[in-house]
Amino acid sequence: MCGIFATTGHVETNKMKEILESMKHRGPDEGKQVPLEGFHIGHQRLSIIGLEDGIQPISNEQQSKWIVCNGEIYNYLELKDELEQQTSFLTHSDSEVALKLIETEGVKSIEKLDGMFAFVIVDELTDTFVAARDTLGIKPLYYGRDDEGNYVFSSELKTLYLVTNDVQEFPPGTYYTPETGFVRYREIQHPDQTAQTTRREMTTAIREKLEQAIEKRLLADVEVGVLLSGGLDSSLISAIAAKKAKEQGKTVKSFCVGSAGSEDIERARDVAKAIGSDHYEYIYTQEELIEAIPHVVYALESYEPSLVRSAIPNYFVSKLASEHVKVILSGEGADEIFAGYEYMKQFQTTESLNEEIIRIINTLHNINLQRGDRMSMAHSIELRVPFLDLELIETALQIPSEQKLHTAEQMEKTILRESFDGVLPDQVLWRKKEEFSAGSGALDLLETYANETISDSELARMNEAAPVEIRSKQEALFYRYFIEYFPEQSALETVGKWATA
Repeated sequence: MCGIFATTGHVETNKMKEILESMKHRGPDEGKQVPLEGFHIGHQRLSIIGLEDGIQPISNEQQSKWIVCNGEIYNYLELKDELEQQTSFLTHSDSEVALKLIETEGVKSIEKLDGMFAFVIVDELTDTFVAARDTLGIKPLYYGRDDEGNYVFSSELKTLYLVTNDVQEFPPGTYYTPETGFVRYREIQHPDQTAQTTRREMTTAIREKLEQAIEKRLLADVEVGVLLSGGLDSSLISAIAAKKAKEQGKTVKSFCVGSAGSEDIERARDVAKAIGSDHYEYIYTQEELIEAIPHVVYALESYEPSLVRSAIPNYFVSKLASEHVKVILSGEGADEIFAGYEYMKQFQTTESLNEEIIRIINTLHNINLQRGDRMSMAHSIELRVPFLDLELIETALQIPSEQKLHTAEQMEKTILRESFDGVLPDQVLWRKKEEFSAGSGALDLLETYANETISDSELARMNEAAPVEIRSKQEALFYRYFIEYFPEQSALETVGKWATA
């Protein structure tokens, strides 16, 4: 949705212009900075809610407190109804609700927010501030101190490195004030008990929670589209969104990319026809894919090979979608919460499986979710992830392991498939999972190019010089671009890693 910057110091005018320009892709609609007595804050806006009056930074009536926020607060209307008895609102923006909530009820009220967000609220009267990030880290936030000891915050590494080399990722589900330090306000918990219900009751609950999650994420003053790879997860999101659009007399727009003859292109066409979406596709060439690599690494702010491989198709599909809509829904997160990965079969008890699910959900902030945010925002479009709705996660964790695990008799995510029986054609609903970069045709192309570009001797030389292990030729290829754009040692410490390269 946006790019934010905040510091307890002051930034010279030309430097502030450079800061805002560095994240203009996150919000090309409007840009604004406000120098205050004790702070300097800036914002680049992609207008989604409160189109006419939601420009940020937003202040209270006395202009003593200000917020810069990136993201969406899905329950802002309910919170606004509660708060209107105690305070008044100056805009229709969901971000102002976060400001007013904390102004009225204090910093602990952050736990009431349901959404994806990263924000900084500064208080001129008390010369303090609060910074916060959503539970899963769907929206990014980085922090550090400059040479004078001032706190600095921003949405992306490239912005923060304009003012300091001391950069760290802000932890998800956490707020920070100078008085309290970091406080974990919410984290994903093991359920008190597993569901003592029938299979039918479980599938009904899953269906209801996912439909509610999508309903929340259709909230916008602009058109919302869907990413459609033709796999189970994106097809379910697309089918439900298409149904809700049809109820309003509209047609949802769906988007897919791939190389010529790739599985994703053919499958997505079939699904789009079945659900009646207004479907768009783009066929990229090998030359375009190779050409995109440095742009993707720069935007992604990572060289992790599994991430870059899947980010390249994401980069192209976000570009395609941005020509038609401002918001897109993605199927991200279904494999994590419904145990869709093959290796999860080793976790035979509900407790051990949930422990692994919670572990990987808590790593998404600097891998899959980073990819989703950066590739969409590189093209000034907002991506939303219904499967990672907190209520849906809670429901999924209550399902016993034997009801979720992949076995000889039960394919992966069977319970999710059963939950939407009749919503999709059987050949889509019961199609086996395939990695996005494989289905889109990117995997083979990148492997071939990396082997042609990086020799065995060069890989050995890079491993001797690098402060981290370079695990494959693909990783070497992406790492080479990464250190060119982000030479600072602290940048390496923000890179999330998958188990294999």
